Amino acid sequence: MLPEIILRAREAIGDKTPMCHDCGALCGAACCQPDADGQGGVYLFPGEAALLENCAWARVTPAPFAPMLVCDGMCERAARPLACRIFPLTPVRGKNGKWTVRMDVRARVMCPLASSGLSGLDPAFPRAVRDALRIVAEEPEGDAFLERWLALEEEYRKPLW
Repeated sequence: MLPEIILRAREAIGDKTPMCHDCGALCGAACCQPDADGQGGVYLFPGEAALLENCAWARVTPAPFAPMLVCDGMCERAARPLACRIFPLTPVRGKNGKWTVRMDVRARVMCPLASSGLSGLDPAFPRAVRDALRIVAEEPEGDAFLERWLALEEEYRKPLW
């Protein structure tokens, strides 16, 4: 997928964030921190690694699902990956077959906004994320990536026992 698609999707989100103010103040920017052994990060959308491979504040690493960006917790905000921009939301197919969003189950462990669901977010944010995901899905590779992302997130929704 061309990096231009990622740039269009980022532009669709623009400066919209989950809240009208810095939500990172609520949790100490938990979603921006690597775990205790320096692991963790965000999956990169197809074509996005090319936009981030030379950034000074993170490194692109291979992973089974997709390349990941592992950062040091202080990014260049204007260059942050699409997965950071959409968090705590995740893609899901709506009843009409189009991509929409819901709260990412993985957000429950780090994001205080997760318990409120979509109604706890600035309404402009889910709309912008939905628009961005639909831009990604215009390309077959992007649509297939969103399907794989959804399947991965569904695994986290399964009961442990």
